[in-house]
Amino acid sequence: MTIEIVKNDKLKRENREFRQFKEFEIRASDSKGEGGQSKELYVEGYAATYNEPTVLWEYDGIEYKEQIDDKAFNEADMSDVIFNYNHSGKVMARTRNKTLELKTDSKGLFIRAKLDGTEEGRKLYEEIKGGYIDRMSFAFTVQESSYDSDNHIRTIRKIKKIYDVSAVDIPAYDTTSISARSFFELEREKEHKVLENAELRKKLILKTYL
Repeated sequence: MTIEIVKNDKLKRENREFRQFKEFEIRASDSKGEGGQSKELYVEGYAATYNEPTVLWEYDGIEYKEQIDDKAFNEADMSDVIFNYNHSGKVMARTRNKTLELKTDSKGLFIRAKLDGTEEGRKLYEEIKGGYIDRMSFAFTVQESSYDSDNHIRTIRKIKKIYDVSAVDIPAYDTTSISARSFFELEREKEHKVLENAELRKKLILKTYL
C-alpha cells in the first residue's frame, strides 16, 4: 500500500471544496416559550463524520473514495462560519453573532443553528421540520491530504478553513464531486502512467533476453 502525503500549495486562491453525503442529515428542534408557543427555532446535525469512506467518483469500474480523518478539524479556522441555503443567498445564522455553533466530538463536526432571527430562516426551519429538506453540506479548503493508491481512498488530514454549512436540496455529488473529481482524475493519470511504465519495462526486458 502506498500512501502519499499531499500538501496543497494552491490555498492562496481559496479553492473551496464542497461535501454533501447522504448520511449527513439535518433535523429540526424548537424551544417552547410561554403558552406553548415556539420561541426559538433550531436545526442541528452533523456536517461531517469521521473515517467513513464515501464514493465520490467512479471511472472504468473503479470507485474513488474519500474520508475525513478524526483530527482534520483540530486546526481549522472556524472563526466566522455562516449557515445558509444551497451555499448561497441570505445568511440565516453565523458563528460571529453566536446563532451558529460548531463543535467536534467523537463522531464528527456537529452544528446547531438558530433560525428564528430572519424571515428566510423561519421559512427554512419549517421546510426542514416538514421533511422537505433533510441534507447538509459544508464548504472548506484543504490544508493537507493523503492518498492510498492501492485502495483509491483520499483521506483529508487537515482542513484549513470552513466557510459555510448549508441546508441543501440538490442531489448528492452534483456540487461535491467537481473538485474531488479533479483530484481523483490527476491520481488516475499518475496510476495509469505507472502501469504504462511497468509494461514498457517488461517489453524491454523481454527484448533484452530474446
